[in-house]
Amino acid sequence: MTDSSLVDKAGTIRAGEELDLEQLRQYLQPVLGSKVANLKLQQFPGGFSNLTYLLSSGSDKWVLRRPPFGSTVKSAHDMSREYKILSALQNVFPYGPIPIHFCQDQSIIGCDFYLMNYIEGLVIRREYPPQLKMTPDQIRQQLFNFFDVLGELHSVDLVAAGLDTFGKPVGYVHRQVDGWCKRWADAMTPDTANCDATMQWLQDNMPAESGKASVIHNDYKMDNVIFSASNPQQVIGVLDWEMATVGDPLMDLGCTLGYWVETGDPDFFREYRNMPSDVEGAPTRRQIIARFQQRTGLSVNNFPFYYCFGLFRLAVIGQQIYYRYYHGLTQDIRFKMMVKKTIILQQMCELIMAGKIST
Repeated sequence: MTDSSLVDKAGTIRAGEELDLEQLRQYLQPVLGSKVANLKLQQFPGGFSNLTYLLSSGSDKWVLRRPPFGSTVKSAHDMSREYKILSALQNVFPYGPIPIHFCQDQSIIGCDFYLMNYIEGLVIRREYPPQLKMTPDQIRQQLFNFFDVLGELHSVDLVAAGLDTFGKPVGYVHRQVDGWCKRWADAMTPDTANCDATMQWLQDNMPAESGKASVIHNDYKMDNVIFSASNPQQVIGVLDWEMATVGDPLMDLGCTLGYWVETGDPDFFREYRNMPSDVEGAPTRRQIIARFQQRTGLSVNNFPFYYCFGLFRLAVIGQQIYYRYYHGLTQDIRFKMMVKKTIILQQMCELIMAGKIST
């Protein structure tokens, strides 16, 4: 039986992120029919990038995705691209939401957006909900299942998905390092960290390509995954596909483990933790890598590079978010704190480069 108290719930829309509900009602009438008459709009918590809203009419529910307000990085918020990837994955990856409708008429809410089905379940953020009772063994299995689904994504047949010509997998690692270094330069503010040494180290320690091209999510973390509210160890949905592409799966693993804080990490980094990866029962990065290799058949060599890249990339994303706040493009007070996280992530990169962090 589903525990309704565990189901992720939408709530009040944040100030400055309101949508024109009447415009939506009129536009969506051909899509949703008479249900638009009682259409209600709420917003899901969390998220610093693309915004997610709940549309409901009686017992019917849908999810609307749109770019963030005030963003100037259009390539990072391509709604049509996200919609295309979800459409392609429908028959080959059972965890993606079902896309319903894409709108490129920017007169409706001021931007492109799309509608998808609503997946009811548990979303885990910084802490486990207090009413969720799991043993350390159950937590361990849940988190292994979380990474197993990432491995399933990396095993998707690109031809069967129609994604064999999507993205540019050859030279992916080199382009990613160059691209994120440029993004850092474009988003710098006077009060942020100095990442020059990290960027040079990534250039100097770049490994050869893994030789495998996979669908990669590029932001796979616990609050982008939906677990069953009746069986919390089971993954039932994967969300937020805005950065997905075809590329090197080891880069994707490194990006996910950039979020992974464990008990042996420095205290300053454990303060950064945004998911419960250091609770009793949670596997370490080494254990996750071993499991990933066993499940996918991929060899994870040169992991300090992939891990350092994952941390640096998160620092850049945090800095891009903070840049919007610094220049008055958003009023969301959460964005103000991102500069501190950027500095913490850079400190971890320095420890990896010095060989002081176990990966």
